[in-house]
Amino acid sequence: MELSFTQGRWNYERWGGFDTMSSNNAKPPGVELWAVFDVPKEQVDASWKNLTHTLSGIFCASINFLESSSMYSAPDWSFRQASGSLRYGMLPREAVCTENLTPWLKLLPCRDKAGISSLMDRPSIYTSLYYSQRLHLTSIASDLEGLNSGIALEQTLTVVLHPSSQRTGLTHFSQSYLQPSWSLSSIFGRKVNGRCVLAKSSKVYLQLERGLVSQLKKSENYGADYIASEGYDGEANFELSVNPDRVIKEENSRNGISSSLLYEFSVDKYSNSKPFDLGLTWKFPVIWSCQQAPLHASRFLMGSGNERGAIAILLKSTDLNDSSPVANSDMDGCELRVNIFQVVPWYIRVYYHSLQLFVDDQLKAVGAFVEKIHVMPSKDKISPGMMEMVLKLPCGVKSAALTLDFDKGFLHIDEYPPDANQGFDIPSAAIGFPDFHTSMLFPSNESERKSPMLSKFQESSPVLLYTEVLLVPLTTPDFSMPYNVITITCTVFALYFGSLLNVLRQRVGEKERLLKSKAAAKTSRLSDLLSRLSAKLRGRSQEPMQSPSESSPLINSKLALKVLLMAALAVAWQYYFG
Repeated sequence: MELSFTQGRWNYERWGGFDTMSSNNAKPPGVELWAVFDVPKEQVDASWKNLTHTLSGIFCASINFLESSSMYSAPDWSFRQASGSLRYGMLPREAVCTENLTPWLKLLPCRDKAGISSLMDRPSIYTSLYYSQRLHLTSIASDLEGLNSGIALEQTLTVVLHPSSQRTGLTHFSQSYLQPSWSLSSIFGRKVNGRCVLAKSSKVYLQLERGLVSQLKKSENYGADYIASEGYDGEANFELSVNPDRVIKEENSRNGISSSLLYEFSVDKYSNSKPFDLGLTWKFPVIWSCQQAPLHASRFLMGSGNERGAIAILLKSTDLNDSSPVANSDMDGCELRVNIFQVVPWYIRVYYHSLQLFVDDQLKAVGAFVEKIHVMPSKDKISPGMMEMVLKLPCGVKSAALTLDFDKGFLHIDEYPPDANQGFDIPSAAIGFPDFHTSMLFPSNESERKSPMLSKFQESSPVLLYTEVLLVPLTTPDFSMPYNVITITCTVFALYFGSLLNVLRQRVGEKERLLKSKAAAKTSRLSDLLSRLSAKLRGRSQEPMQSPSESSPLINSKLALKVLLMAALAVAWQYYFG
């Protein structure tokens, strides 16, 4: 099983794509999860559902969305050889934050309190150009009977940082490839105060890749004696702030490229009083970039409107690097195999029969260059569309492009996300080169065999690239209309029933009684006595005022009669003319 949380996209043109670092640790944006299950095939989907819910709770993420059959796929051979027990899912829009990093740190022996992991300064990590945390689990068995079986846990944190002196904008093209001077304290703002007491070993490796060593060899200040030396030379092209414990030179030299170098630093001998702060200072400007993959892969959308469009995958030769395997291959009949694995959501209805292939800007027959293809069309709200393909391209190819037409589907209003107007994401496509593997060969002795980092460098892994995440706009309803309709309807009903209830409940003589009571309150007692006296002199008794209670029944009966008459007229009108 492998789970990765990634923020940003790996820049294959600047950071390389033909080395162990990029092939293993360069991941697509968002969340990527794949797992191979050792259960019967009918139990794989249930196991995948349980796994997604468990990981979602552990890492405080939305991985449980991958439980739906419309969110994951089952590749057969393009991604990994798993014979039907592999499940693969991606969440391109999943945000990565400290809530995901904290559970990852809890799996470390000393978390981020001691050892190399103490360099994990949150502001420095999350403001980096690229950040990816990876968790890899593998079931292992120490003997043939499987008695001493277990699970190997591998945690990897990949960060691409700019030193503080290089974080400003670069104006010249060559300056973007200028190697900056740096130190751990300037990048992370921290130093390493010794190793974790629970760790068997704690080492830092500084690698000079093959291309950089070859570039330094061309300078007049860099000689072969320094490469073979086991120590530190102050007269070299760069200066290290800490003397390395040893220098390990790669044994193999492929296609005439210089061997890479590893400088090993042991953190065991450092403490709080003497922290470890590795730094590198260049003595002259060095312009260099990492070695790229045989082909550079990119993906984009074609077409306009909310009805249909097309997906294009472009493969371009990386002939900027003279040491590229493709650039140096002039043999007749040479072929370059390319694996393409692409998953699209069900609401992007891809027409796989519309597949077109352009080689060196010329339309070619698909059957002449496709060695093998496996297509799983999407089913609405059930499963996504999946395409696995193996292309056979000539080694001298300059460019190759694939296009696929699609229609945009319609979603139910409940299926739209909160930010539907932003668009919908199509996960990254995986581009693999099965004929090219990245590995490093070091001298075989006991110390190299015990080092997990050196063992990882020596593992052979195929070159793998990920394309961009595509953003597709779909037809989106006006989500404000239900609110507007509800609001205006409630307003009309409130006005209608409020006026009706006011008329039905209003007392006709109430206003007169209120006015008379106010006038009576203003009249003094003297005026009341004078009115009574004048009435006696005239020989007439004072007539008492008629109370509203005596007149209200008559008025209420008249009002009720009117309401009944209007209702009868409405019923008659509806019956005869409706």
